[in-house]
Amino acid sequence: MLREGLLVVIATCVALTAARSPPQSENIEELLKNVDARYSDNVFEDANLDVPDLIRKYRYPVEVHEVTTEDGYILQMHRIPHGRDANNEPNVRRPVVFLMHGLLSSSADLVIMGPGSALAYILAEEGFDVWMGNARGNYYSRRHVRLNPDAILSTAFWKFSWEEIGNIDLPTMIDHALKVSGQERLHYIGHSQGTTSFFVLGSMRPEYNAKIISMHAMAPVAYMANNRSLLLRILSYYASDIESIASLIGFGEFMPNSVVFTWAGQALCRDEVVFQPLCSNIMFLMGGWNEDQHNTTMMPAIFGHTPAGASVRQLVHYAQGINDRGFRRFDQGSRLSNYRAYGSFKPPSFDLSKVTTPVFLHFSDNDPLAHVNDVDRLFRELGRPIGKFRVPMTNFSHLDFVYAINGKELLYNRMINLIKAMDVNGLAGIAEVEGIEDMEGFEDNV
Repeated sequence: MLREGLLVVIATCVALTAARSPPQSENIEELLKNVDARYSDNVFEDANLDVPDLIRKYRYPVEVHEVTTEDGYILQMHRIPHGRDANNEPNVRRPVVFLMHGLLSSSADLVIMGPGSALAYILAEEGFDVWMGNARGNYYSRRHVRLNPDAILSTAFWKFSWEEIGNIDLPTMIDHALKVSGQERLHYIGHSQGTTSFFVLGSMRPEYNAKIISMHAMAPVAYMANNRSLLLRILSYYASDIESIASLIGFGEFMPNSVVFTWAGQALCRDEVVFQPLCSNIMFLMGGWNEDQHNTTMMPAIFGHTPAGASVRQLVHYAQGINDRGFRRFDQGSRLSNYRAYGSFKPPSFDLSKVTTPVFLHFSDNDPLAHVNDVDRLFRELGRPIGKFRVPMTNFSHLDFVYAINGKELLYNRMINLIKAMDVNGLAGIAEVEGIEDMEGFEDNV
C-alpha cells in the first residue's frame, strides 16, 4: 500500500510537469531587483561538501561539537561563533541563537543557500553566536553508544519520533550551547519539525522555558487537521500499519542521505536538463507550489544534502496527528501498549499551555503542512504566544522558509529585528518595533 501511495506521488509530479503555470506573484519583479549574486559559486562542489567544510569554504568560522543524550544517541552540532564581514571579532560573547531543522533535513538547510541568503550566515553577520542542531538519525547524528543504525533485521536504533527529539535531543543540545557560550539563555528558531519538537520540549520539560528568551517558529507544525501534503495524507491512511510492516522487514529508516540523491541532483536537476522541471515538482509536491521563490540552479546543492534521513516513526507520528486531528504523544498501537506507556488507553495530548516561552509564529497562506487554521489553533493554546506574522507573499510556501530567493527580505530581516528588540527591551521592545501600544493578545496578520 505504501509503495502504491508513493507511485501516486511520482505520477502526480509527472502530470504537474506537463501543466506548469507561470509565476503569479504581484510583487516578484520588485523583489528580484534586490537579489544579488549571493548564492553558491559552485553547486556541484557544495553538494559534496559536509556542512563544516561548506562553511569553511565560504570563509566563516565553524566549530563541530558532539553531545551524547541520556539514551545514548550521539548528536553533532555546528557552530558559527561570529561573522565573516561584520561582527567578526573572535572571543566576544554574543547572544546565542539556536537553529533547528525540519523533517528529513539537517543543519545543511540553514547554510546551503550561501552567504547573504542562508539564515545561519545572516544571523552571524548580524552579531549572533549561531548554533545549529541535528536531530537523532539524520546524516550528522546517525550514531549511538551501543545501537547500530544499519543492523540487519533490527530497528532498535530507529524507535523514536519527534517526541524524543523534543524531550531528549533539544535539552541536551541547548544545555551544551549555553555551557560553551557562557550564556544563561538563548533564542530559538525552528523550521517545521524544528517547531514541533520545541513545543514538545516546552510541554514535557517546562523548566526549559526559562532558558529561552524567544522562540520563532517558521512554518509552525503542531496541529495537522487541515494538512494538505499529499505524501503525509497518503501515509496517514496506513499509519497503523506502516511501522509494523517496516519492523518486520528490519526497516526503520526513511529516506537516508545517499549518493543516489547527490547523483540525481547533479545529473537530472541541474540547469538546462530536460528533467529539471520534474525535480522542481517533487519539491513543490512535498512543500507547496511557489515558482516565484524557487531557485532551480540550487537544486543540485540541495539534493546533495536533503533528504538527510529520519525514522519511519517520525512520519507515522505526524500521520497519527492528521488522523486524530490533535497534538498527542506517540500512539503505541494498542490500548494496552498505550496504558503501559502512559497510564491511559489513548496517548495524552501535549499541554501547550506549559509552553511559556514568548512564541512568535511566522506562517504563510500557501503552506500545505502548516495550514492557517491549524496555526490559529496553536496560537490560542500556547501559554505565551506573542504574535502571528504572515509572510507578505501570497504564494510563499513550506520550503520557502529555508530556500526562498527573497527569504531575507520577506522573513529573516523582520525576525532578526524582533530578536534584537527582545534582547534590548523585552516585550516592550517588540511593541516599539511593531508600532503597537498593547502587546496582550497581539496578532499580526499583515
